[in-house]
Amino acid sequence: MKLAEALALRADAARRVEQLRARVVSSARYQEGEEPAEDAGSLLAEAEETLDELEALIRRINRTNAVTVIDEGLTLTDALARRDVLRLRHALITSAADSAAGRDQRGAVRQLRSELKMLSALPVGELRARADVLAREIREIDVRIQRANWEADLLD
Repeated sequence: MKLAEALALRADAARRVEQLRARVVSSARYQEGEEPAEDAGSLLAEAEETLDELEALIRRINRTNAVTVIDEGLTLTDALARRDVLRLRHALITSAADSAAGRDQRGAVRQLRSELKMLSALPVGELRARADVLAREIREIDVRIQRANWEADLLD
């Protein structure tokens, strides 16, 4: 099985656990004299089984990520960490640029010349250019990660 297939199975299992959790919660109590909509005990057991399968799958994915090299010395785990931090950095820079440009100032437009003028404490253009570079880096590393996901075989 390829790593990408395992990632899809992991997502499916996580969704299944959440659906089962919601069904357990809705069936865990019922009114006296009525029957519960579903057997909460069997739903709970099914959720536990699915969680065990999910844990085994996550362990295999993590082992595979740790040993799969996508570039000179860069493992898939390293690339995922890099992509996560690039996304956080991009969000930070974009938010800073938006704020400096006044995008978050709802209705804070000067009505009179005597009102105080708001000034930018950061170079908006430079921040936007930096955000563009970060977005490109995110796309590039994401392509490499996706390629590795489809090429790497899942470890046992």
